[in-house]
Amino acid sequence: MTYSIDFSVATSEQIERALCERLEALRLTQNRTQADLAAEAGIGVRTLRRLEKGDGVAFDTLIRVMIALGLQDQLSSFLPDPSVRPMERLGASRQERQRARPATSRPSPAGAWTWGDETDDG
Repeated sequence: MTYSIDFSVATSEQIERALCERLEALRLTQNRTQADLAAEAGIGVRTLRRLEKGDGVAFDTLIRVMIALGLQDQLSSFLPDPSVRPMERLGASRQERQRARPATSRPSPAGAWTWGDETDDG
Protein backbone atom coordinates (compact mmCIF):
# COMPACT_ATOMS: atom_id res chain seq x y z
CA MET A 1 0.00 0.00 0.00
CA THR A 2 1.28 3.44 -0.88
CA TYR A 3 1.03 6.30 1.58
CA SER A 4 1.61 9.24 -0.74
CA ILE A 5 -0.99 11.97 -0.87
CA ASP A 6 -1.11 15.36 -2.53
CA PHE A 7 -1.93 17.59 0.43
CA SER A 8 -2.64 20.56 -1.83
CA VAL A 9 -5.74 18.95 -3.35
CA ALA A 10 -6.81 16.45 -0.69
CA THR A 11 -9.77 17.03 1.61
CA SER A 12 -9.26 17.16 5.36
CA GLU A 13 -10.84 13.70 5.65
CA GLN A 14 -8.43 12.27 3.07
CA ILE A 15 -5.45 13.82 4.84
CA GLU A 16 -6.63 12.50 8.20
CA ARG A 17 -7.12 9.00 6.79
CA ALA A 18 -3.69 8.98 5.11
CA LEU A 19 -1.90 10.19 8.25
CA CYS A 20 -3.71 7.67 10.43
CA GLU A 21 -2.82 4.86 8.03
CA ARG A 22 0.81 5.96 8.25
CA LEU A 23 0.66 5.88 12.05
CA GLU A 24 -0.72 2.35 11.97
CA ALA A 25 1.96 1.25 9.50
CA LEU A 26 4.68 2.78 11.68
CA ARG A 27 3.32 0.95 14.71
CA LEU A 28 3.37 -2.33 12.79
CA THR A 29 6.86 -1.60 11.46
CA GLN A 30 8.03 -1.28 15.05
CA ASN A 31 6.26 -4.62 15.79
CA ARG A 32 4.17 -3.08 18.56
CA THR A 33 0.69 -4.12 19.60
CA GLN A 34 -2.10 -1.62 20.00
CA ALA A 35 -2.23 -2.45 23.72
CA ASP A 36 1.49 -1.76 24.24
CA LEU A 37 1.44 1.50 22.29
CA ALA A 38 -1.75 2.70 23.97
CA ALA A 39 -0.28 2.00 27.41
CA GLU A 40 2.93 3.87 26.61
CA ALA A 41 0.99 6.80 25.16
CA GLY A 42 -1.32 6.91 28.18
CA ILE A 43 -4.49 6.38 26.17
CA GLY A 44 -7.04 3.59 25.86
CA VAL A 45 -6.83 0.86 23.25
CA ARG A 46 -10.21 1.93 21.84
CA THR A 47 -8.89 5.46 21.41
CA LEU A 48 -5.85 4.15 19.52
CA ARG A 49 -8.10 2.05 17.30
CA ARG A 50 -10.22 5.12 16.54
CA LEU A 51 -7.06 7.08 15.72
CA GLU A 52 -5.79 4.40 13.36
CA LYS A 53 -9.17 4.32 11.59
CA GLY A 54 -9.20 8.11 11.24
CA ASP A 55 -12.33 8.45 13.36
CA GLY A 56 -11.37 11.80 14.83
CA VAL A 57 -9.58 12.01 18.15
CA ALA A 58 -8.11 14.84 20.16
CA PHE A 59 -4.94 16.50 18.90
CA ASP A 60 -3.37 15.62 22.26
CA THR A 61 -3.94 11.93 21.47
CA LEU A 62 -2.09 12.24 18.17
CA ILE A 63 0.83 13.96 19.90
CA ARG A 64 0.98 11.29 22.63
CA VAL A 65 1.02 8.47 20.08
CA MET A 66 3.70 10.18 17.99
CA ILE A 67 5.88 10.59 21.08
CA ALA A 68 5.33 6.95 22.04
CA LEU A 69 6.37 5.92 18.51
CA GLY A 70 9.53 8.05 18.81
CA LEU A 71 8.33 10.57 16.23
CA GLN A 72 8.57 13.71 18.36
CA ASP A 73 11.19 15.15 15.99
CA GLN A 74 8.54 15.04 13.23
CA LEU A 75 6.14 17.25 15.20
CA SER A 76 8.00 20.37 14.07
CA SER A 77 7.05 19.50 10.48
CA PHE A 78 3.35 20.10 11.15
CA LEU A 79 3.73 23.88 11.14
CA PRO A 80 6.68 25.98 10.00
CA ASP A 81 8.48 28.14 12.53
CA PRO A 82 6.85 31.58 12.24
CA SER A 83 9.99 33.34 13.44
CA VAL A 84 11.86 32.29 10.29
CA ARG A 85 10.85 34.81 7.63
CA PRO A 86 13.64 35.17 5.10
CA MET A 87 12.12 38.15 3.27
CA GLU A 88 11.69 40.15 6.47
CA ARG A 89 15.30 39.48 7.43
CA LEU A 90 16.33 41.50 4.42
CA GLY A 91 14.56 44.58 5.78
CA ALA A 92 15.66 46.77 8.66
CA SER A 93 12.76 45.82 10.95
CA ARG A 94 13.39 42.83 13.18
CA GLN A 95 10.40 43.21 15.47
CA GLU A 96 8.14 40.21 16.02
CA ARG A 97 4.66 40.63 14.49
CA GLN A 98 2.01 41.02 17.18
CA ARG A 99 -1.18 41.07 15.08
CA ALA A 100 -2.37 40.62 11.53
CA ARG A 101 -3.57 43.55 9.49
CA PRO A 102 -5.76 43.29 6.38
CA ALA A 103 -4.20 44.40 3.14
CA THR A 104 -4.93 48.01 2.30
CA SER A 105 -6.31 48.83 -1.10
CA ARG A 106 -4.16 51.02 -3.25
CA PRO A 107 -5.62 54.34 -4.38
CA SER A 108 -6.38 54.54 -8.08
CA PRO A 109 -3.76 56.48 -10.01
CA ALA A 110 -4.78 59.87 -11.36
CA GLY A 111 -6.51 59.59 -14.71
CA ALA A 112 -7.46 55.97 -14.13
CA TRP A 113 -10.05 54.49 -16.47
CA THR A 114 -13.70 54.68 -15.31
CA TRP A 115 -17.06 53.63 -16.73
CA GLY A 116 -18.03 57.23 -17.30
CA ASP A 117 -21.16 57.22 -15.17
CA GLU A 118 -19.40 58.66 -12.14
CA THR A 119 -20.13 62.34 -11.55
CA ASP A 120 -18.29 64.89 -9.52
CA ASP A 121 -21.44 66.84 -8.48
CA GLY A 122 -22.23 64.35 -5.65
